[in-house]
Amino acid sequence: MNILGISCFYHDSAAALVIDGDIRAAAQEERFTRKKHDSNFPAHAVNWCLEEAGLKAQDLDFVVFYDKPFIKFERILETSLAYAPSGIRQYVQAMPLWLKHKLWIPDLIRKELNYGGKILFADHHESHVASAFYPSPFQEAAFLTMDGVGEWETASFGVGKDNQIDLRSYLRFPHSLGLLYSAFTYYAGFKVNSGEYKLMGLAPYGEPRYADLILKELLDLKADGSFKLNMKYFGYCNGLRMTNARFERLFGGPPRKPESKISEKDMDIAASIQKVTEEIMLAMSRHVHKATGQKNLCLAGGVSLNCVGNGRILREGPFENIWIQPASGDAGGALGAALLIWYKYLGNRRQAGGSIGSQKASFLGPSFDDAAIESFLRKEQAPYRKLAPAEIADVVSGLITQGNVIGWFQGRMEFGPRALGARSIIGDARSPQMQSKMNLKIKYRESFRPFAPTVLAEHVAEWFQLDKESPYMLIVAPVRPEKRLAPRPEEQGFSGFEKLKSSRSSIPAVTHVDYSARVQTIRREDHPLYYDLINSFYKKTGFPVIINTSFNVRGEPLVCTPEDAFRCFMRTEMDYLSMGSFLLDKKAQKKLEHDIKWQQVFALD
Repeated sequence: MNILGISCFYHDSAAALVIDGDIRAAAQEERFTRKKHDSNFPAHAVNWCLEEAGLKAQDLDFVVFYDKPFIKFERILETSLAYAPSGIRQYVQAMPLWLKHKLWIPDLIRKELNYGGKILFADHHESHVASAFYPSPFQEAAFLTMDGVGEWETASFGVGKDNQIDLRSYLRFPHSLGLLYSAFTYYAGFKVNSGEYKLMGLAPYGEPRYADLILKELLDLKADGSFKLNMKYFGYCNGLRMTNARFERLFGGPPRKPESKISEKDMDIAASIQKVTEEIMLAMSRHVHKATGQKNLCLAGGVSLNCVGNGRILREGPFENIWIQPASGDAGGALGAALLIWYKYLGNRRQAGGSIGSQKASFLGPSFDDAAIESFLRKEQAPYRKLAPAEIADVVSGLITQGNVIGWFQGRMEFGPRALGARSIIGDARSPQMQSKMNLKIKYRESFRPFAPTVLAEHVAEWFQLDKESPYMLIVAPVRPEKRLAPRPEEQGFSGFEKLKSSRSSIPAVTHVDYSARVQTIRREDHPLYYDLINSFYKKTGFPVIINTSFNVRGEPLVCTPEDAFRCFMRTEMDYLSMGSFLLDKKAQKKLEHDIKWQQVFALD
């Protein structure tokens, strides 16, 4: 039974292939087109999924779309009429795409795939729920989804058991935690549906001075985590902006211009909305626990990428265990929709297993063998050294101990927004200079942005206040007090970006200014080579942790192919590239034709 799930036309289009219940392949369209957050029909992702499994479209039993376009269209039409005449502007802007594509999904699927079989449609939040519960390690669990908006729903909860999911309660548009957070993302000068993680990373530099104002003026929050927004401050129902003039007057000025200097006020705004968001997430999770009586919780939806909030749910919430879909946003909806058909629609038996679920550590994308990599390198006439498989971990870990930054391209590409050790840039977490070096010379992004650690799973509790696995880098946890460094006298009273000057811990490159870290744990069975690399580094240094950041530069998606990786390597200041069995030294490479430093040409996001 071959089931293809598709999500598209909003952000992060994707395709996922499920064969007899097994997640065989999944990938975002952006990885193939090199257009970040590509929302177009995922033709490349679909073709790759089919090729990976040796299938043609005619071999598919079902194609399932991740939401119901006609109900979503109804919501847009009703909202526009409710806010008329000002709402008509938004309606007029939306119409061309709806009339050309979104209302004709079945025809588009048949045309793009040359497919004549059955096409199904899942509810948006049901797709999120299915992506969270079905791959989870729990046979029975509560679930909570939080996002911007699906058809009408913006949050939902219920219970999954065996192969069934029971959605019990919804929060409805326009009252949305995701849209509230995106409104502040916009106000802070970052791009909506892209820059929310920047706002989260900026929050620890500020103080939550506006939190009480947000709770007093912008929303009516109930004890169960439900709320109503005061829509007179928002523009997303009747305008083309997330906020409006009343919002600006309330917070004392217009939105920050993108790429302009970040002020102390911007930091305080970030800290304030982050605090409010965490309190809402905690209130929702406590209510879900009370209403369901479950000990396990599954999370999905775009808000579930707020890993600081996730960490607080794990540490302070009532659930014993949580599992978070690594592709929590719309991309994961493609996978959820396919699993929904296999389990709920077709009634197939489900047996949960493993400590991190059945998603194969989210290594579900393309891989390239040594023959393909070497063929590319020879075509480029790129000097390289070929290592024996047993040498890779030892040689590369040795380079890391010497302060080198490594592009790491190994195995199947990750599904979801996080690099998890297949398409990663890695370095020494002990280096006080490494955060600045990676941000400014390799990633070409804002200096305040933190980096994440990957730690051997068996050592996580020794370094972080976390006693659970975090395989998908979706939980923020404090660095253990004994690993922290006391501020030097001259560092006392540092504020804002001055905090970056403090080392903070014995792994300063992955310790944020509030002594937290976005932790990824790694087990050998999930990615043996990546585990062996970190284990080799541990044997050399006594530190079972390294820096892991995504193999890309600002404005570009994660690299997918050897060509993508080589181009990124050559146009940044990475020192080495480890790709399959091949090791490339930057000093040995000839300059690319028309070589221009990437920071001069990247697309601002």
